[in-house]
Amino acid sequence: MKVGFVGAGKVGCSLGMLFETTQHNLAGYYSRTSSSAESAADFTKSKHFQNLETLIEECDTVFITVPDDSISTVWDSIKHMSIAGKMICHCSGSLSSNIFKDIEETGAYGFSVHPLLAVSDRYRSYQELPKALFTIEGDAAHIADIKSLLEGSGLKYSVINADVKTRYHGAAVMCSNLVVALIQAAEDELRICGFSEELLSDAIAPLLTGNVNKVLKVGTKDALTGPIERNDVRTVGNHLNTFDRIDRQVYKTLSLKTLDVAKQKHPETDYSELELLLKNQED
Repeated sequence: MKVGFVGAGKVGCSLGMLFETTQHNLAGYYSRTSSSAESAADFTKSKHFQNLETLIEECDTVFITVPDDSISTVWDSIKHMSIAGKMICHCSGSLSSNIFKDIEETGAYGFSVHPLLAVSDRYRSYQELPKALFTIEGDAAHIADIKSLLEGSGLKYSVINADVKTRYHGAAVMCSNLVVALIQAAEDELRICGFSEELLSDAIAPLLTGNVNKVLKVGTKDALTGPIERNDVRTVGNHLNTFDRIDRQVYKTLSLKTLDVAKQKHPETDYSELELLLKNQED
């Protein structure tokens, strides 16, 4: 299965390099920015296509790895070409294969193939891709071909439905981008406490890495500690009275979610007073 990429950014370059090093099936790259496709082709020892139609002709599977708002534009160009029997994929986390409008009329098969990984480096992230779980959704009758492509490079995957793609992407944002914001909130509060910039990482690192490692090892319920699990209404109330503005709202909202975990862990415990505090406290 020959694979080609339309778009030569971080995702396209990384995934293409992985395919080339594991399966030697990379045809090459096409991009509106010729220099970008050329550098990706040089890196992956593949071909730089100056013409989109030529790339389409030479490939069995085409990955459209351009920004989300450009996928439909690229598709509008590709769908008028001879693509019957070809796999057309994009790597957007938020968009489904439904963006390939009227693909059934072309004889091609559409998929979204998304790595649950922050692809941050054009020339190094391919080494991290095997650690990521990929999600696939699209043409059910031919999805086995996409599974086989990923399996050939040692990639793990899960199949999802198009109608949950937005929810899936939101969940991914919660455990990646929003964690960054949560850490920022904690750092802001520690600055108020007088912590120097040099000590912030030392203060946060053991808590952060320790909790993440424990959650990954035993799950959220068994990893939970702290005042909410202990049903310590006074301490939680003091926290709410101390924080203000958005950090207070962050603490309150996440405490309500934490309370759900605590209830699962200790079904015999009456958390009603703590729940009332969190729900009724004025913002």
